[in-house]
Amino acid sequence: MEPSKKPLNLLTRRINAEVLIRLKNNAEYRGKMIDCDGHMNIILDGAREYRNNSPTTILGKVVLRGSNILYVCINPLEE
Repeated sequence: MEPSKKPLNLLTRRINAEVLIRLKNNAEYRGKMIDCDGHMNIILDGAREYRNNSPTTILGKVVLRGSNILYVCINPLEE
């Protein structure tokens, strides 16, 4: 696979950008990704939690464990 297409490289290019992350428990988090690592653990700032497409909680800064992440949308639609 071409290095520019590897998932971790795509994520690191989106640092300081808005992302949407869906977890395996169907919760979604939206916020500014400020860091990620080789295990795809992701730190969001200004994170908001959504359930069934409606906001439930404003969390601020959170760490999402890579093993719980179902997918990451690097170009989320605006609300």
